[in-house]
Amino acid sequence: MRLFVIFTFALVISFTIRSQNLTISARVVDKETKEALPYASVGIKGKPIGTITNLQGEFDFHFPNEYRNDTFVVSMLGYQNYEVPAWTIIDTYNLELGMTKSITILETVVISDSLLGGDVVRIAMGRIEKNYPTAPFMLEGFYRDLKKVGGTYVSLLEAAIKIYDENYQEPRNKSKLRERVSLIEVRRSLGYTSKFTTYFDQDNLLEVLLLNNDVRYRLLPEEEVFFSNLSREHDSYYNGREIYVVSHNKEFYLKLFIDKKTFGIIRVEYENNIPEDLGKKRGLIRKFESIRRIVDFKLYEEKFFLNYLTVDYKVNWYDPESNTLRFETELQQQLLINHVISPLEERTVVIQKMRGYGLQYQDQPYNKSFWDKYNVIKESPLDRKIVVDLEIEGPLDKQFERN
Repeated sequence: MRLFVIFTFALVISFTIRSQNLTISARVVDKETKEALPYASVGIKGKPIGTITNLQGEFDFHFPNEYRNDTFVVSMLGYQNYEVPAWTIIDTYNLELGMTKSITILETVVISDSLLGGDVVRIAMGRIEKNYPTAPFMLEGFYRDLKKVGGTYVSLLEAAIKIYDENYQEPRNKSKLRERVSLIEVRRSLGYTSKFTTYFDQDNLLEVLLLNNDVRYRLLPEEEVFFSNLSREHDSYYNGREIYVVSHNKEFYLKLFIDKKTFGIIRVEYENNIPEDLGKKRGLIRKFESIRRIVDFKLYEEKFFLNYLTVDYKVNWYDPESNTLRFETELQQQLLINHVISPLEERTVVIQKMRGYGLQYQDQPYNKSFWDKYNVIKESPLDRKIVVDLEIEGPLDKQFERN
């Protein structure tokens, strides 16, 4: 009996140790200039979990104890990977990780392989169904949206979510969401009593954000003039692999980073500043001002999965009689994928579909133990100031009037 008790106790201790989460906190910078590197990918090599750095290059990365002897890795376009055994930097204070720039492959725009920019992108688009998931998969992530009116932040939402998708087959309707999305936990939901949030769409903005995935929804133009206007830039490196860099700078700005080995699209940067009339709302005339988005992917089990997605969308509001600018609204959205589950153990996955209306109305009690070990985009000083401002009761109307 005594031996049984000792054995049982040992099993409990062993399980507890294995199930513990460890944390690495650091700041990622350029090794020479000491400049912060935002949106660098952080994770355990070959494992399906990770996070990204914030605008100050900072991160808190939580991972299971079972990965402590694996390789910790930081990846950034144009830089060599930073790799060390994870256990060597656990719980190290004021840690700064210096990233070394990769040697540029081409110092001049001499393309030895003879492929033009349009050729590279054509091949990449033709290989989407080969390079991206072909079987059902699940993504877990952290979602954040911020709304600004007249230069003042009026609301903030942060939530943990799950995304289920069958595969990356081309959809018949590019404006209809193929993924199924479920809300796990809400971290913050601030400012939604403000009347100014009604100047934004009241739909489920996370679902709208997912429709901005250029690769999943085949948003790149297919006209010949588009391919003829694409240019090859200096090749680069990402995660130890050579990368094509292709750009478009005519009516809109577009830059594509494409893996040389597989022709998988690793990253899309898009910006459009062409004004567009959006019609009337709340007695004012709306005009589209600009959109900026980044869609970033990571390689796992020989397939590219969404890594993070950011969109910054601006609309100007005008007086219908004088046509003078009244104010500007801006929606900032960020989605970090911190866990990839593929392949799924069961082909049929039951996931509770998120309601179609705004996430802020699907609020739940705050779960501290959940968020203490969940990978999020680390708060920056600006983020903390926004939270403080939004938690102060009553000043939003006056702030708005001053801007």
